[in-house]
Amino acid sequence: MSAVLRIEDLRIETTGDAPRALVDGVSLHVDRGEALGVVGESGSGKSLTVLAALGLLPVGTRVAGGRIAIDEHVLVDVGAGVWAGERELRALRGRTAAMVFQDPMSSLDPLRAVGAQVASAVRVHAPMSRRAARERAVELLTSVGVRDAAERAGTRPHQWSGGMRQRAMIAMAIAHDPLLLIADEPTTALDVTVQAQVMDLLAEVRERTGSALVLITHDLGLVAENSDRLAVMHHGRVVETGATRAVLDAPAEDYTKRLMAAMPAESERTAPAVRAGEPDALVADRIVVEYRVPGRKAPVRAVDGVSLRIAAGETVAVVGESGCGKSSLAKAVLGVQPAIEGAVVLGGEPVRKELAARTAAERERAQIVFQDPYSALDPRLTVHELVAEPLRIRRAYTRAAVTKLLEDVGLDEGHAKRLPGQLSGGQRQRVGIARALALRPKLLVLDEPVSALDVSIQAQVLELLDGLQREHGLGYLFISHDLGVVRSIADRVVVMQQGRVVEEAPTAQIFRDPQHPFTRQLLDAVPRLDGPRRGRRPLRVS
Repeated sequence: MSAVLRIEDLRIETTGDAPRALVDGVSLHVDRGEALGVVGESGSGKSLTVLAALGLLPVGTRVAGGRIAIDEHVLVDVGAGVWAGERELRALRGRTAAMVFQDPMSSLDPLRAVGAQVASAVRVHAPMSRRAARERAVELLTSVGVRDAAERAGTRPHQWSGGMRQRAMIAMAIAHDPLLLIADEPTTALDVTVQAQVMDLLAEVRERTGSALVLITHDLGLVAENSDRLAVMHHGRVVETGATRAVLDAPAEDYTKRLMAAMPAESERTAPAVRAGEPDALVADRIVVEYRVPGRKAPVRAVDGVSLRIAAGETVAVVGESGCGKSSLAKAVLGVQPAIEGAVVLGGEPVRKELAARTAAERERAQIVFQDPYSALDPRLTVHELVAEPLRIRRAYTRAAVTKLLEDVGLDEGHAKRLPGQLSGGQRQRVGIARALALRPKLLVLDEPVSALDVSIQAQVLELLDGLQREHGLGYLFISHDLGVVRSIADRVVVMQQGRVVEEAPTAQIFRDPQHPFTRQLLDAVPRLDGPRRGRRPLRVS
């Protein structure tokens, strides 16, 4: 069987006077109809490798050695002096090979209707009238499970959910039935049920078109269920490759073993850190949150009468699909999005509904650690300045206080002088946690705090959070779509659907004996490292 993609001894370097190898000696191939999983931590070179195949390397990098061929067509052969031109590459992209990127929101033009963007992808390789292209765009959107595609095609990306936007990206990618689909972390920001739908959709597309798939991810459970072969990358090299099940069942390399060991264990938290006798970190009573939507007379009710209690030292996880209201609930607790009904008590004392109306003392009782450590920190400030900022605002700054906060999260004076751009993702998240702890809150709102991190870094941050909670008696409101992480860190789980709580129970009970059908649906969608490869299920429309 001929390879759709073949990469041989690829070397990618930085440009400039002192080039540095980012990918060194990588060889990969994927055959027609086959799914190849490529895993590894950030910086391992997995994304650069496939970007090179499409001629999409970022500025400041170049192919310095090796050979790349797609469908037996040689695009790069450094030894033979073969380099495909931009016109040749443009003819290839979308027709022979297409890519689905990680973040559909940043890949779509926010000012153009989604249907128009899909139609543009259609017309690139198939000259036709605008009307015919629009009709074809509706057909493609319908084929990827978008309900009422003709109507939704006229709306803009911000009016689509994350899963819907990813469906639109897949529709663009399959417009010309490419032989090769490259999916670069296509489900990282998606809830488990939407993640399962996207992977089922890719499987359905491949079944229909016979295309090959390269799935790039740091989620070993995802590749276990959705790939035939697996390549493990580390520091710019392929350190292990083989049949997916064989590699996962009996990994030969220490790095592969470490990756697998860092996956959240399928066991519940054994020793809750709850502190008896202290006031609850949070009591939220019958919270209602509504949003006004342009063009609609009635407001959208995002949170509908939700009550929640978190004890000092307890972790309560809120889970559910995108749009279920979990983030809106967190915003109401923080006062960022005022509740129109209900009350919030933090650390045993009521707080005002609006953040602007809260006193300094009320604001300090709850702090947040954001999802993306890369955009949450001011790139112009040093680590010391970032952690010192809230202390300066409250006129409580001392150098010793900042040093202690950094020590608490595992950073030293050497880190204090650095800018965020000089830190790893895990180190940046530690800085975010230190900032949140600066004013000694009773409650931390952890909004997907590890979803942007590799599994090994996830494990380190979760261990850090557990230690800090036990030391300071913090309450955690933990929002996540990763049920494996939830199982390992939460004492109780609250399941939300369409703005309401449908089930609440201790973590062990939720995972062993879920009562609500929606909870069972969530758990069924979780990819399992030791599970069999998942067969394609009927496509659900959204």
